[in-house]
Amino acid sequence: MKEILREIGMIARALDSISNIEFKEYDLTKGQYLYLVRICESPGIIQEKLAEMIKVDRTTAARAIKKLELNGFIEKRDDEHNKKIKKLIPTEKGKRVYPIIKRENDHSNRVALAGFSEEEVDKMLHLLQRVRKNVEVDWEFVKKGNKRHY
Repeated sequence: MKEILREIGMIARALDSISNIEFKEYDLTKGQYLYLVRICESPGIIQEKLAEMIKVDRTTAARAIKKLELNGFIEKRDDEHNKKIKKLIPTEKGKRVYPIIKRENDHSNRVALAGFSEEEVDKMLHLLQRVRKNVEVDWEFVKKGNKRHY
């Protein structure tokens, strides 16, 4: 079997490490930028949906969201129909940092995809989306407390 997942993991860890170093000056640490981007792109998103999008457990998401809130990047607002639901909204500070994060992401994409044709990029995206969908099935299964059989 090819070592595709190792390659994907190395790429993800390298890019995450770069982002964590570069965003430290904005008081964003340990992947918090991922959460802030999704909140800026989907204002009003709820914590559970955000955790699902990023593929983390609720506890991990709660910690990151709490730090973002404490550092003034986001705020929680009550849902007008259901007081138990808290919507996540970027603050002005969060909105100011978002374009910086987006610019870094665009740059990382350009660097990562240098030398690839548009057709190759489209094909790679399609294939990676298929891989993600396959993995999501197991992620959902294990997240519910089940064990995979190897």
